[in-house]
Amino acid sequence: MLQGVLTAVVSPFRDGAVDGKAFVALLREQVAAGVRGVVVCGSTGEAATLTPDERERLVALALETCAGSATQVWVGTGTNCTRTTIELTRQAERQGVAGAMIVAPPYNKPTQEGLFRHFSEVANATELPLILYNVPGRTSVHVAPETVARVHDLERYVALKEASGSLDQVTDVRARCGMTVLSGDDSLTLPMLAVGARGVISVVSNLLPRETIKLVEAALAGDFDTARTWHFRLWPFFKGAFIETNPAPIKMLLALDGKTTPETRLPLVPATDDARSRLAALLQSAEWRGVRT
Repeated sequence: MLQGVLTAVVSPFRDGAVDGKAFVALLREQVAAGVRGVVVCGSTGEAATLTPDERERLVALALETCAGSATQVWVGTGTNCTRTTIELTRQAERQGVAGAMIVAPPYNKPTQEGLFRHFSEVANATELPLILYNVPGRTSVHVAPETVARVHDLERYVALKEASGSLDQVTDVRARCGMTVLSGDDSLTLPMLAVGARGVISVVSNLLPRETIKLVEAALAGDFDTARTWHFRLWPFFKGAFIETNPAPIKMLLALDGKTTPETRLPLVPATDDARSRLAALLQSAEWRGVRT
């Protein structure tokens, strides 16, 4: 079963290009912290603006950096085109990743039948384990629980990354099928774990991997008192990482912590001066001192 903390890792940029050195340094911190996996080229990794060569390079660097560790490399290969999604998934498979994450196709707004057929075609085209990704705020389409159950029956999808913001969705999915659920919203990780989720694909763990692991491991062990303690300690960071469009705030937090630049790629722009001030204050606050124990 796929469970625990997977980090939706950022793609660092410097002067318009991928900063491989910063990327490797970030991944080494994830490996040292003991995260279950890293997800490269996802939404947080600004996959929509990466070139094919950049994608291939980031995956190769991740595989090299995580080799020999317990940290798996997963790759976001979902697009709004089924054929392109299959091509990217097969490329990731050739590179030797642990699995691929398939987002509901953005922009097209397919029906539930269209969604199922998209996920089914990808499943038939690969031997990789797959994560189904539901994030209607970015895709304008919601994967209904009954569709998740149909996808689960394909026996290729090992987990659902659920980022609809709905606990009802998690409950309904868990009531219908045995699909493993991973939180796709940092701030909802604890309540999702309480209704049967098994982990999180986290943005905040780019900055705070060990602390995010403590929250999830405590909840999975049934120690919800400890899990709540970590939830409240991390809460300001859960909210701060989304005061503007992801990944601009987490990149700014990482930049303020000396790990990368705040650079994003158009049409996304770096965090505003106001956001920068608020995030800098957070890193100097009692919350920061309390969480970095």
